[in-house]
Amino acid sequence: MSEVYAVRRERVRERCAAGGGGAALVSRPANVRYLAGAAPDGAVLLVGKGEDEDVLVCGRPPGGEPGEERADGGLRVQLLPEPSADPAVAGAGLATAQGIDALAVEEHHLTVARHRAVGSVAPRLRLLDLGTAVEQLRLVKDEAELSCLRVAAEIADQALGELLESILVGRTERHLALELERRLVDHGADGPAFATSVGTGPNSGRGGHRPTDRRVEEGDFLSVCLGASYRGYLCEIGRTFVIGTSPADWQIELYDVVFAAQRAGREALAPGAACRDVDRAARHVLDSAGYAEGLAPITGHGVGLEIDEDPQLAPAAMGKLDVCVPVTVEPGVHLPGRGGVRIDDTLVVRPEADGGPELLTITTKELLAL
Repeated sequence: MSEVYAVRRERVRERCAAGGGGAALVSRPANVRYLAGAAPDGAVLLVGKGEDEDVLVCGRPPGGEPGEERADGGLRVQLLPEPSADPAVAGAGLATAQGIDALAVEEHHLTVARHRAVGSVAPRLRLLDLGTAVEQLRLVKDEAELSCLRVAAEIADQALGELLESILVGRTERHLALELERRLVDHGADGPAFATSVGTGPNSGRGGHRPTDRRVEEGDFLSVCLGASYRGYLCEIGRTFVIGTSPADWQIELYDVVFAAQRAGREALAPGAACRDVDRAARHVLDSAGYAEGLAPITGHGVGLEIDEDPQLAPAAMGKLDVCVPVTVEPGVHLPGRGGVRIDDTLVVRPEADGGPELLTITTKELLAL
C-alpha cells in the first residue's frame, strides 16, 4: 500500500503546484487517513515539495490503539514534544524549515483560531486554501477501497439477517439497535459506521430515528438502518419489515411505492448521469403517488472513509457520477402517527457493459412478515 499512498500524495502535490502553492497541510482526519494510511487523534499531514519531505505530525505513534490502522511505512512520522502542542502549528513550522513559502491549508476544516496560530508561527509563510482537493480525489475508489466496502456490506447483511431470525415482538427499539451493533463487531467490523436506527410502529420510516424504549408490537412496520466500519471504510443498509403474518393493505401499498422509487434511483445510477437526475428519478415516483410532502432533502450520498461524503444525490446537486463511485440510494416515506417505509442500499457506479450498478448490500427487499 505504500506505493498507493505515495501516488495519492503526489496528486495532492500536483494540485498544490497548479494552484501556486509549494506544499499542503492536510488536517481533516479522513483526508489524513486517505493520504497517510492512518490518522491518530489530531494528526496532520504535511505534503512537502517532494516525497521524501512528506511528514505525518501527531501526538502519539500511529497504530498504537487496538484496531487502528498503521501509517504508510514509507512516510516519516514526527511526534510532538508536548501532548498539548498543536500538530497544525508544528506542521507549519516544518514547512518553513523546508524552505516552503506558500502553504495550502484546509480552511473548511481549520478553526479560525488554529488558522491564526498557523499564520503566527510562520509569518513569512503565505497561506492558501487547499479547498476540497483531497475530498475530490477520494470520490473515485480504487479496488482495495471497494474490497473494504464489500466486506463492510457483507458484515452488515449478516448482522441484519441474524436479527430477522430472532423473536422480535416485545423487544424495544433500543435493545434491537444494541444487539445489531454487537453482531456487527462479532462478524468482524471495527464498529458501527453510525448510530444504528431502529424504528417501530409510528417511528418507522423516519430518517435518523434514535431508538426509544417503545416495544415491537404485532402489526407494526419495523425499519432498521445500520452500517459497518471495516478498515475505516463505511457502508449502510436500510430495510423495512412488517411484524405479524399479514400486512395491512395500506402497508403493502406504501411499501410498493417506496420500493419502486428505490428501484428507479438504482436504475438511474450510471457513469455520466447527473446527480440531480438520480434524485429526480426516485422522487418522481413518490411525487406521483401523492407523497411529495415531507420527503427527505436527499435521495442518497457517497460513502467511503466517511458515511456521508460527496457526491450528494439531491434536487440541487451539481456534478455527474463517475465509475467506481459508491453511493447510497435511500428513499423513504413517513406518515406521522402511522409509520412508514425506508429502503437503503449501498451501490457502486458501473457502466452498463459491466452489468450496471454493483449492489453491495444484498439482504432481500421483499416485504417480509416477521
